[in-house]
Amino acid sequence: MSQPYVLILYYSQNGSTAAMAQQIALGVECVQGIEARLRSVPPVSTNIEATMSDIPESGDIYCDLDDLRHCSGLILGSPTRFGNMAAALKYFIDSTANLWLTGDLITKPASAFTSTASLHGGQETTLISMLMPLLHHGMLYVGVPYTESALNQTQSGGTPYGASHWAAHGQPAAQLSKHEQLICRAQGKRVAEIALKLL
Repeated sequence: MSQPYVLILYYSQNGSTAAMAQQIALGVECVQGIEARLRSVPPVSTNIEATMSDIPESGDIYCDLDDLRHCSGLILGSPTRFGNMAAALKYFIDSTANLWLTGDLITKPASAFTSTASLHGGQETTLISMLMPLLHHGMLYVGVPYTESALNQTQSGGTPYGASHWAAHGQPAAQLSKHEQLICRAQGKRVAEIALKLL
C-alpha cells in the first residue's frame, strides 16, 4: 500500500499561489507518515477552438480524479477573482460529481489558500467559495487557529479561514512574507496531522 498523502491542488497564473503551495507542502512533509502531492489545473479559455497539452509546459502536473479520490487530505489554492476562486479551479471542481456520488471524500480533512493583488481584495470570500464544494463533498474543513502566532503578527496575508498572500504592487508576485510562509507551513502541517488521525 502506498504512503498516504495530502493533495495540494491549486491554480496559479503569476506564481503567487504556486509559491504558497510549495510552502504548504513543506508543512505537510514535516509530519512523519504522510507526504505532499502537488497538482495543478489547466487554465480555461473563452476560445472554444483552443486545445492544450495534457502535460503543462512547466510547474506541477495536472490533477486527475484518482489523485483526488485516493488522497487522505486536500488543500485547495486559487488566486482571487472578484472575491471568488478562479474559473480554472472551479471548472475542475465541477468535474468531481462522480466522487460526490460515491462519497469518496467524506470525512477527509480539507482546507484552502489564496492570493490577492490588493490587501483587501476578497481573500476571505475566496476561501469561503472554495469551502462550499468541500462541504458538499462531506469533507471536514480545517482552518488556521490563532494559536499560530504568525496569524497575530502578519502585516500582509493570513486568515483563520486559511493561508493568504498579498502580492503587493511593485513586489515580485511570488515573494511571500515571513509570516505568510509560516502560516502556509502551519496549515499544511495541521491538515497532515488531522489526516493521519482520521486514517
